[in-house]
Amino acid sequence: MPAPTTEPAAAAPVGRSLIIVLGLLTVFGPISMDLYLPVLPALGGELGASTSLAQVTITACVAGLASGQLLVGPLSDRFGRRRPLLIGVGVYVLASVLCAISPTVEVLIMARLLQGLAGSTGMVIAQATGRDHFEGPRLVRYYGNLAVLTGVAAIIGPLLGGLLSVITGWRGIFTVLAGLGGAIWLAAMISFTESLPPERRTAGGRELRAGLRRLITDPGFVGPALIVGLITGTLFAYLGGATFVLQDGYRLTPQQFSYVFAAGSVALVIGGFLSGRLSARHGPRALLPYGLGLAAVGGTGILGTALLGLPLPIMIVSIVALTGGAGVTGPPATALALSGHPEIAGTAASLLGLTRYAIAAITAPLAGVAGGTSAVPLGVIVLSCVALAGLSALLLRGTVESAG
Repeated sequence: MPAPTTEPAAAAPVGRSLIIVLGLLTVFGPISMDLYLPVLPALGGELGASTSLAQVTITACVAGLASGQLLVGPLSDRFGRRRPLLIGVGVYVLASVLCAISPTVEVLIMARLLQGLAGSTGMVIAQATGRDHFEGPRLVRYYGNLAVLTGVAAIIGPLLGGLLSVITGWRGIFTVLAGLGGAIWLAAMISFTESLPPERRTAGGRELRAGLRRLITDPGFVGPALIVGLITGTLFAYLGGATFVLQDGYRLTPQQFSYVFAAGSVALVIGGFLSGRLSARHGPRALLPYGLGLAAVGGTGILGTALLGLPLPIMIVSIVALTGGAGVTGPPATALALSGHPEIAGTAASLLGLTRYAIAAITAPLAGVAGGTSAVPLGVIVLSCVALAGLSALLLRGTVESAG
């Protein structure tokens, strides 16, 4: 049984400027991948890297996002949210510059790992700060809004990346990311107020180990955390595989690919928006079967299209179903995972993030194991992850729902 928790005292009022900063922090990590997806094949060609090695630049960033969150969350519980945030965003800017000047794919992979490590800071702080300020239905809506912002960034990122690929090439895209990181650092310096007062901070060491032990033995955390991780794994398999399937297999240009990617992102936005509103009314658990079912339809469509050689429109519809299902599933599962442990919100957010991106780091490169043009591995990975997410939902049986 999880240890009883005490709701934190009300944090400072949430102003519009802080909401904007939290939104920017939310898209911080994802846009590091979305913006340069259209130029991934060109990047590999210029650096003389194979398709699988070019995809490792995604995996490196994802691995950094995963491992960095496990460090940032406990640090933010111990030292507050603001100081780790400013340090992490500053390192992100330096890592983005190193990506832009990388002479080989090996150097780029290491720079992307550092970029992911630093980029994880904003994502953890945004989730933990939301838990500092909100609870109940407001918390569910907050995570729904974060999902919408992530989807919007996923729409804008590849579209802007496709445009920049014509103007500057892949090195210019990393320069843009460095500029974006600098702007977010400045906005955080001006508008981000500390949401974790000293009296609510942990001492580290023994408290950290006790908190981690509480989390990993609580089915109310483990179940939804696995759901979030597995559904994120389907999205990153799509990110790692669809770029080559659509461009090399279906002969789409980078700009045309960005339009297809935008369609999937619109579905993610709509799913997140509806999920945040409906789960606040009916409870987070009520939305999980619908989201997972829609994602399963998408995975079935992708696999069937690949095996039967079906035309591009069916592949696009399947992608939309997959991302829409992920959008419906993510916010309620996130709220369920983080609602029960407000006293260690940063640690819980970091462990959730580690689960999310550790699984994603595995699924992203697997999408290309059969070569750059086959969608069969992508379909198999999606269906496997959705099935495992459904099994993870069984862990919620007998637990008390506290996010609704």
